[in-house]
Amino acid sequence: MDRDYLKEKRILLVDDEQELLDMVCSILKEEGYQNLCTASCMKEAMEKAAVFSPELAVLDVMLPDGSGFELFEKLKQMGDFPVLFLTACGEDEDKFRGLGLGADDYMVKPFLPRELILRIGAILRRSYKNEEPQVKLADSVVDFSRAEVRRGSQTIPLTAKEFALLSALYRNAGRIVTIDALCEAAWGDNPFGYENSLMAHIRRIREKIEAEPSHPKSLLTVKGLGYRLLVEGR
Repeated sequence: MDRDYLKEKRILLVDDEQELLDMVCSILKEEGYQNLCTASCMKEAMEKAAVFSPELAVLDVMLPDGSGFELFEKLKQMGDFPVLFLTACGEDEDKFRGLGLGADDYMVKPFLPRELILRIGAILRRSYKNEEPQVKLADSVVDFSRAEVRRGSQTIPLTAKEFALLSALYRNAGRIVTIDALCEAAWGDNPFGYENSLMAHIRRIREKIEAEPSHPKSLLTVKGLGYRLLVEGR
């Protein structure tokens, strides 16, 4: 089962070391996580969490205006989402206290980037294992967990590029996604020169999700700007 949809989860990162925040953001973005929000203290974390609505929080235990444990308890009042604590080397008491409060995992600093990726992936899989993101369109249903489209009695697989493009459109459902943004979603940090390829992929996506691809109801062209995905109920 394709689990790429987990990389769309909103992750809040809280640490007073800007260098570490920059490093973690870079690591996660390279791995495909894009919905990231950072804070350097409790006050900033609470303000941003109120708007960002995180689905996973990575909290340093030592913060300039309090502790990660205090922040954990405040964040839990806002929503039930998993938490990973970052603790200083050798501070076993922090580890036990964090797990005792209900944290999902902990890591000792300094840590290997790959270990962080594996820990975050494992937490998300455990926490959202029953979530099956099925998106209803006018003529079809997109099942992101299986990377496939169901239209009538047909089940149609999505290619990796089609999946990436539909994911970007769904994250911004109802809003215009520019041509440049879609090219970057499918072809990475150097998206220039892929406009014709993008048009071809959009055409193939429409053939899968639309009953009448030449008269689309769900994936609309916004001339000169990009495309917009209309999702039922949103």
